[in-house]
Amino acid sequence: MRSVKNHFSLVIALLSILFSMQVFLIAERSIEAYKVNLAQNYSVIAVSKKQLEIDEILKINNIISDVKELSPDSVIERLSSDMRSANVELLKLTMPKFYKLSLTHYPTPNEVKNLKSDLLKSSSIKKVEDFSHTHDTTYKLLLLFKNVVTLFAIVVLIVTILLIIKELRIWQYKHNERMSIMGLFGAALWLRSAVLFRLAIVDALIASFLAFGIFVYLSSSPWVLEQFNTIGINIVIFNQVDDLLLILGVAMSISILLASLIVLGHKEEA
Repeated sequence: MRSVKNHFSLVIALLSILFSMQVFLIAERSIEAYKVNLAQNYSVIAVSKKQLEIDEILKINNIISDVKELSPDSVIERLSSDMRSANVELLKLTMPKFYKLSLTHYPTPNEVKNLKSDLLKSSSIKKVEDFSHTHDTTYKLLLLFKNVVTLFAIVVLIVTILLIIKELRIWQYKHNERMSIMGLFGAALWLRSAVLFRLAIVDALIASFLAFGIFVYLSSSPWVLEQFNTIGINIVIFNQVDDLLLILGVAMSISILLASLIVLGHKEEA
């Protein structure tokens, strides 16, 4: 029971770091996937006084991925109920041309501004509708969500690192007498501190595989999958190879680094 209690605090602290890190990764993937969906639905409308070649429009800005001319038939149909056919044909010739521009990715506000400016430099294009107000609001919400998640991850990281340092110091004090005796017999500092490093490595492994189990479960949970389906995105919540290696690497690095700092600090105090 004592052995379990000795490991519990350090494992929970490491698990908190790994959990917040994975949540941050999921948020990043969700934002990128949502941007892809937004890019597919977001477009810019350019109005030209004459027919333009598609290639001509594509060359205006690299962010333009596709151009589609919008048919004016639906508008003319509403206006031509009382018009003669000759006037209808004349109306078709004199009406401006509308082009729907699809983009390679969901743009930043600056990219939208630059695109509009580039389009209006063309002498043929007289108006551009970029829906900037709606776009800016959506983009700012995405940015706010990302910043909140980042701040949360940083706060958790700082607090849990302080907890880990405190726990490792407690273990150092518990074994201080044994380490001092080993020092009297000429044992190297790293050998005297082997128990501390063993604790750090074992708890890093425990925390990593606990995190692995939690996220494997969450990645297949019907409730979690339903939440992502509700907002219309499909992402990899947990990659059982890449994410496990990342979690394991982070847990081991943090544990060994903090243990090393405590050992070196102990040497300075001697």
